[in-house]
Amino acid sequence: MTVQTASKIGFQHVGSFLRPDNLKNARSDYENGKITHEQLRQVENDAIEKLIEQQKNAGLDYATDGEFRRSYWHLDFFWGFEGVKHTHIGEGYDFSRGRSRDDTAILSDKISFNADTHPFIQDFKFTKSITDKIGGILPKQTIPAPAQLYRELTRGENLDALNRIYPDKQEFYNDVEKAYHDAILAFYNEGARVIQLDDCSWGRLLDKKFLATDEGKKLVAENVQDIYLELNNGAIKNLPEDLIINTHVCRGNFHSDFLFSGGYDNVADNLFGKENVDTYFLEYDSDRAGSFAPLAKVSGDKKVVLGLITSKTGNLENRQDIIDRIQEASKYLPLDRLWLSTQCGFASTEEGNVITEEQQWEKLALVKSIQKEVWG
Repeated sequence: MTVQTASKIGFQHVGSFLRPDNLKNARSDYENGKITHEQLRQVENDAIEKLIEQQKNAGLDYATDGEFRRSYWHLDFFWGFEGVKHTHIGEGYDFSRGRSRDDTAILSDKISFNADTHPFIQDFKFTKSITDKIGGILPKQTIPAPAQLYRELTRGENLDALNRIYPDKQEFYNDVEKAYHDAILAFYNEGARVIQLDDCSWGRLLDKKFLATDEGKKLVAENVQDIYLELNNGAIKNLPEDLIINTHVCRGNFHSDFLFSGGYDNVADNLFGKENVDTYFLEYDSDRAGSFAPLAKVSGDKKVVLGLITSKTGNLENRQDIIDRIQEASKYLPLDRLWLSTQCGFASTEEGNVITEEQQWEKLALVKSIQKEVWG
């Protein structure tokens, strides 16, 4: 595992940015048959190049493509695998104030990765070409975690397809791990040196209300935490030494709404103690996140990026309050293993959070200035 000090993490955003209006309009025009895919692609390319320039101007050390080519933070990546198809499940996820769209991913065959057909490889090549062109900023690739794919493929009627195609679950786990490992190496071969696994699967296990449901009780009985660990660790074992693997643990982020509440206590032993990532990006922007005490379980030299600045609203946090919270967290993990970010992206789905573009850049400016004050 690559050893990092907090300062070497650099200034990086969790991932997604608000889609500009012209990109939203182009996507709508494409879906309605008014423009071609090539025309949509050009609008995306222009928007991503402008975004990367904005990220450099904001002082970021790593740039993402803002997830501008995706509708969802997770599903678009799943749909790129061989053996996975796009379908509708009939109901979305129930967030605290509403329901998301009903798109999902379901197995049609055994799962594998093909670098020639998975669109994210070409997408990353473009991102890197722009960071190379601009200079002074490096590319970062975000993808959903293997555990998140497991969550989607075992959701509702999707489970029937999984059981039909993979009566032997160990074969399924092995194929998922290999597909992800192959994908990560494909990104690496194109120049990626920071890859982030976004993961809401652990978030369900933080919520006492969910754990009291029949589904929650079933997951506990099945030792689902062990499955998550096997999939995530299996995917990232035996990778090049100079490749940094981050994970972002999320409680849901859709149109400024959330899915789950609860501290990290239930999962700390496994997630913080046994998952073999370099850095955790953790949501700590509200009381729903619980205390900092579970950070004491973060093993080895792994780092934690405290998501103390919310991406869900545009109101700027009180600077001293954030600094005080960083000092509080340092009681459980040394300051040189802590860092700061927003709690999530600004647009985990194309709808985006209820925040303006100006406010998203103000949030990042606040993050950077506090990083400089606390860590120098």
